[in-house]
Amino acid sequence: MTYSIIGILAVLIHCIINVDIFRKDRSTLPAERDYRLFLLSVIAYHITDALWGILHEHRFTALLYGDTVVYFVAMAISVVFWCMFVIQYLEGESRFEKSLILTGRVLFFFQILTIVLNFFSPVLFFLDETGEYHAGLIRYVVLSAQIVMFLMSSVYTFSVSSRSEGSVRRRHMTIGVFGIAMMLAILAQIFYPLLPLYSIGYLLGGCVLHTFVVEDEKAEYLKALEESLGREAKQKQELGAARLMAYTDPLTGVKNKRAFEEAEEEMDARIAEKRVEEFAVAVFDLNGLKDTNDTLGHKAGDLAIVIAGKLICDIFKHSPVYRIGGDEFAAILKREDYHNRNDLMADFDHKVDENLKAGQVAVAGGCAEYDPAQDENFSSVFQRADHKMYRRKNFFRDIGLPSR
Repeated sequence: MTYSIIGILAVLIHCIINVDIFRKDRSTLPAERDYRLFLLSVIAYHITDALWGILHEHRFTALLYGDTVVYFVAMAISVVFWCMFVIQYLEGESRFEKSLILTGRVLFFFQILTIVLNFFSPVLFFLDETGEYHAGLIRYVVLSAQIVMFLMSSVYTFSVSSRSEGSVRRRHMTIGVFGIAMMLAILAQIFYPLLPLYSIGYLLGGCVLHTFVVEDEKAEYLKALEESLGREAKQKQELGAARLMAYTDPLTGVKNKRAFEEAEEEMDARIAEKRVEEFAVAVFDLNGLKDTNDTLGHKAGDLAIVIAGKLICDIFKHSPVYRIGGDEFAAILKREDYHNRNDLMADFDHKVDENLKAGQVAVAGGCAEYDPAQDENFSSVFQRADHKMYRRKNFFRDIGLPSR
């Protein structure tokens, strides 16, 4: 039973530390499919090895023989999957990678062949009359071949890591350390065939992989994810800035006609679906812009437009303001500004009246609220507000101000 404890602990440790690998939706490891297959084959090996200790202790000869056969098959499969994982993980196509996979396959088929031959002649192992296990010559050949394979893989990967950096260096270094651990364990197993040293090698090697591969790969994944989120945030910021520029009037800084047309489409959709909230539309027109351009120049006209836009924004602070034409503005009033619309329009007209007395910019304005009983679309509200605005412009004309 003492022999079996190592195998049982190895199975538990592999399952605990590699839970993310077995949960496919959480693994971030490159070549994860091959690594998962390798881990499963290692766990299968540990199970057969632990079972071997129990059967050997109780001298269940027939079962022990069968388990030993499965033991060598699991060993061969784990070596093949190890070679497959290394090739995918190192992402290489050098002569070493090609020779490694070839070596793993040769060892696998050779071991399967010797297992078959062992039924006829004890070249791999045999059990005596008392149920005692005895190693055959081929067993030493197989283990020696694995030592050479792991030694060569370690020499190669250490060589590559010494002239590399970053993830390439880390990956090759890890594979090299695993190879050294397995090589030493197998070498000890040759001299002590009745100790679970091969299992100890896989256990130590698995811990090395988890520490220096899985955890580091998670850190790399998180780093890449953070960089990706950073790029995405930057792109959104740039997109937002571009959208802001595309929907902003460059002269006044308020929203432009394109933004107003989209807002109108959205309001029409809400009205059609009968889910529109209370709103009003205020329409404004700068008085005397043509006269200003003709007498003082277009720079003075542009300044008058800017002043008009600021005047509207100062009064309707909680509403989006749009420049919808050369000297035309509009605002969509909701919530606080909607409920205070009459007071706001009164404040606006009062400010314009003061400007008239001071000979400053005059802006005509009109406001109309949405009435579900008569308004089938946004344009209907806009037209009523526009009509009120023109009544205000007529007032300007009546007192002798230019209307255009």
